[in-house]
Amino acid sequence: MYFLGFDLGSSSVKACLIHADSGSVAASAFYPEREMAIASPKPGFAEQQPEMWWENACLASRSVIQKAGISADEVGAIGISYQMHGLVVIDKDQNVLRPSIIWCDSRAVEVGNQAMEAIGEEYVLPHLLNSPGNFTASKLGWVKQNEPDVFSKVYKFMLPGDYLAMRMTGEVVTTPSGLSEGIFWDFVNNRPADFIFNHFGFDHQILPQVLPTFSEQGKITAEAAAALGLRQGVPVTYRAGDQPNNAFSLNVLEPGEVAATAGTSGVVYGVSDQIKFDPKSRVNTFLHVNPLTDSSRYGVLLCVNGTGSLNGWLRNSLFQGTISYPDMNQIASQAPVGADGLFCLPFGNGAERMLENQDPGSTFKGLQFSRHDISHYVRASQEGIVFALYYGMEIMETVGVSLKNIRAGEANMFLSPVFRETFANISGATVELYNTDGAQGAARAAGFGLGYYKSREDAFTGLTALRTIEPDISFSEATKDAYGKWKETLGNSL
Repeated sequence: MYFLGFDLGSSSVKACLIHADSGSVAASAFYPEREMAIASPKPGFAEQQPEMWWENACLASRSVIQKAGISADEVGAIGISYQMHGLVVIDKDQNVLRPSIIWCDSRAVEVGNQAMEAIGEEYVLPHLLNSPGNFTASKLGWVKQNEPDVFSKVYKFMLPGDYLAMRMTGEVVTTPSGLSEGIFWDFVNNRPADFIFNHFGFDHQILPQVLPTFSEQGKITAEAAAALGLRQGVPVTYRAGDQPNNAFSLNVLEPGEVAATAGTSGVVYGVSDQIKFDPKSRVNTFLHVNPLTDSSRYGVLLCVNGTGSLNGWLRNSLFQGTISYPDMNQIASQAPVGADGLFCLPFGNGAERMLENQDPGSTFKGLQFSRHDISHYVRASQEGIVFALYYGMEIMETVGVSLKNIRAGEANMFLSPVFRETFANISGATVELYNTDGAQGAARAAGFGLGYYKSREDAFTGLTALRTIEPDISFSEATKDAYGKWKETLGNSL
């Protein structure tokens, strides 16, 4: 038997098949080959067409079955990981009413701020652990305020993964973890947050059915099976946002364990058993996904919007797409630690929660024509991403997250020696890189949701640490000195 995992990102939809018993990857695929389009009809807006997600999920599913050379009858369960904080709205016939407002869209910041003020910070933070800020609830509030004709037709709201599961099963379902990331979950009463619905004037009927993260959440319909190249009746047994799922894929389930990723956005995600929050909502606490304990687990999430997107901008704009990312990593290594005084603020992808929803844009500071060349630009960019992440990690430590050991997939920015070594040297943490990704994690989680796996040992058979990076004391001082100057640059820009 095999388990099939999907990872719905903003760039592509990935699919992975793992063998249920060995944990080995039978095949992986992703679509499209070039990044999915993100529309920005106004400054600060970011939208995608959900139908595009479904089309690429179908292509990835058919491809991965073909690559693995297995029968569709051998797929036992499906897991779904998805880009967090997005909004999809549908009518009674399950038609999408408008493009999805995705994670990096910043139009709803003021809507969330107004909700915080109207309800009262002293009530909101203990119950939601976050400001409504720019999350899904506020995005739905924006639609109600600005697109009343659309809102009048809304039957249900969903997160992106809920939409993908609906296309597979015909069922409109969500999870507590998903609602917590949308700022719809009341942590005090352990249920959907009625007061948020009441504040925005949402009919409670627009809330989808709430099912456990690890559970049967519907079965593949005949129509979906034909499109996906699967058999009818395969159960969807797991769904989670990409960052809780990334932590799961790295076997990060217990307090003190930390996961990181640096794709389009950069994230550090630490697990805690304590309900704590940052009073300024610069880092965010959500319900974690852990099938192994009845005790609550919470994920503290730090996000920097513009990480891999900055690296991609450099490649496509500065280098006109003429060199590869490995070539860029080699170029970065030619400049010294601190890029000889050239600093980069990597904030060019919308409002940053870590900066209290400010949007300072991206800046290069300290350029000297006589000293700096292209290698300094690339190194300053990679160091700037790490420094931005560490700036947020310092905030995470104030809410009780330990940073002694950090796990990540050996992918994206972590393929760069400069990036991963700077990460270890500035944080003082051991960085472990694994042979996994979000689609693989969703596939393993599907096995838990089906009840096939009973322990961590069973589920994570085949998960291997490929590389361990220890802090290098000979470079740590220079790295910390560069960070201090970078932090001063950031302070002067806000």
